[in-house]
Amino acid sequence: MRGIKAEGGSAVVNTEWCSVHPSSDTTPTANARLWTDEDVRANALMTEAVHHHDALAGCELAHAGLHAHNRYTRIPAMGPSIRPQPPQDFPGQGRAMDKKDLRSIRRWHRYAVRRAIEAQFDLVYVYVGHSLTIFTDFLSPRINQRTDEYGGVLENRTRLLRETLDEVMEEADGRCAVAIRFCVDEQQGPAAIDAEDGRAVVEMLAEVPDLWDVNVGGHDDMLGSRFRKEGWQESGVAFVKQMTSKPVVGVGRFTSPDTMVSMVKRGILDFIGAARPSIADPFLPKKIEEGRPEDIRECIGCNICLASHTLTVPIRCTQNPTMSEEWRRGWHPERIPKRVTDAKVLVIGAGPAGLEAARAAGSRGYEVVLAEAERELGGHLNGIARLSSLAEWLRVRDWRISQIQKMVNVEIFRESRLDAGQVIDFGFDHVIVATGSHWRRDGVGANNFSPIEGHDKAHILTPDDVLSGAEIHSPVVIFDDDPYVIGGALAELLVKNGHVVTLVTPSPLVSSWTQFTLDQPHIHRRLVSLGVEVVLNHNLSMMGETVVELAGMYGEIASCRDASTMVLVTMRSPDDGLIHDLNQRIERGQAPAIRSLTAVGDCLAPCLLSEAVFSGYKAAHDLDAGEAKDLQFRIEQVSASYEPDLP
Repeated sequence: MRGIKAEGGSAVVNTEWCSVHPSSDTTPTANARLWTDEDVRANALMTEAVHHHDALAGCELAHAGLHAHNRYTRIPAMGPSIRPQPPQDFPGQGRAMDKKDLRSIRRWHRYAVRRAIEAQFDLVYVYVGHSLTIFTDFLSPRINQRTDEYGGVLENRTRLLRETLDEVMEEADGRCAVAIRFCVDEQQGPAAIDAEDGRAVVEMLAEVPDLWDVNVGGHDDMLGSRFRKEGWQESGVAFVKQMTSKPVVGVGRFTSPDTMVSMVKRGILDFIGAARPSIADPFLPKKIEEGRPEDIRECIGCNICLASHTLTVPIRCTQNPTMSEEWRRGWHPERIPKRVTDAKVLVIGAGPAGLEAARAAGSRGYEVVLAEAERELGGHLNGIARLSSLAEWLRVRDWRISQIQKMVNVEIFRESRLDAGQVIDFGFDHVIVATGSHWRRDGVGANNFSPIEGHDKAHILTPDDVLSGAEIHSPVVIFDDDPYVIGGALAELLVKNGHVVTLVTPSPLVSSWTQFTLDQPHIHRRLVSLGVEVVLNHNLSMMGETVVELAGMYGEIASCRDASTMVLVTMRSPDDGLIHDLNQRIERGQAPAIRSLTAVGDCLAPCLLSEAVFSGYKAAHDLDAGEAKDLQFRIEQVSASYEPDLP
């Protein structure tokens, strides 16, 4: 994956987080490590791939301090003072470090630099970002309660960082560059590292490293498009270049080449940090260089990439279905195998899965017809884009349409609803069905296995109804039995349209799965600020004409809420009638021309947007593959061994 980014024109490709010692164990998260000499070869595979394309390879050396999970090593976490670990990390406490521990931190970084150089890295980092490291623990007055020379005033709280940075510079000795990644403002309220502290630290260390990599917002630096707009960090980091002669790189959920160029030309930054943009399109730099900005798959800020990382699976991307499949499947974001036959392809449905299937099949050189039942292309994305702060998700639709429109071998037919007989009569060799899904209106979902009493009443709506412009009367009760974004986003939309809204969920969290995308607390906070009543841990037991009955999930006494409109966000049913009809006819020998029939996206199984796009791409990639498509991917072989630390 990182080799692909280098091929795509990135000047520097980093490891992301690289642990320097077993006391900073992030298992099972898929981070790099340089604990022992044995780790050198694994990291060298990355540098070799990056250097092959004449890019520089960087290693972000880090120690997690109190944020260290240490689930694998079972070493107690440690920090400047004895403190509870962040509850989402581990229900324990970190121990207070003594002077020997401080010397160890410096030694571990020095050894990691030594190993990084052996692995042929061109750049090493001292990681002080995202409120997740030993150095931010020391800098933060919330955590650092020491009374010795490493606590108290900011100069003392900076001491460990300065000492470690000096030792890293000494160990590097010009054999590689040294960068510091520093959060100049945590934006986490009182007693956090604030803008004044950040400015003072930059002033103290201004000329020490070879490169400054700066951000604001602590862990929230990584929020997606719903809560962070492009370039939002500019005001917080603009001062850094005025305080150092060293080059400065920054981030800011960049998507547009114009914004990136503007940041450099206006003297805000020297380099653009582009992690998520390079996941969505690893060839973004080359496309800028070649004057093809319209071909860039711009990041939509959904943070599925971050969720994948948190869930310890290979990184997924909504825009780029080849992400993390470069080695496993041999996929490439800009190249796809050319067709091996003159077969013709019919794609039915122009939602995310269908658009991607048509685009990818067209890129292979197949003659493709894309048939969409509606006038507007995009399927359910068109409704989602009307929800609060989700308009950027339309890039999934718009980029694919723009690419298809360049292809003379792909035709689009709108308002063309097809039945099985018509599909068979057309005589296409390959048929890909992407007819989508619809929300159920009977309350059946994750927590209710049979229809809820009263579901057949006129004021009972689904998200499809709301987004299609159905008449709504207050008060509104939204029953959110789906863990993703729809329920909360609907509540936000309706309250902004002047409705009184109550959101009820059986979960202890609103939009619970979005904790993996970092959105969850911000969704809840926004709903509360807008006046939405949030009722957690309650199921829906009955719906009357003007009232709904709620039952507590843990034996609480049932309660009622007034509801002139009831919105059920429960589960989706596949619109799979066409695929079943076609399958039956094929089995009866009534469709001799159809060589393959494939369901993709929601009509196969309602899924995340990223999985819908993936299924569309895979279907197109597998055309004419025969049984070879059953050979899914290569599997890494993992060996276990141990080598003691350096003496």
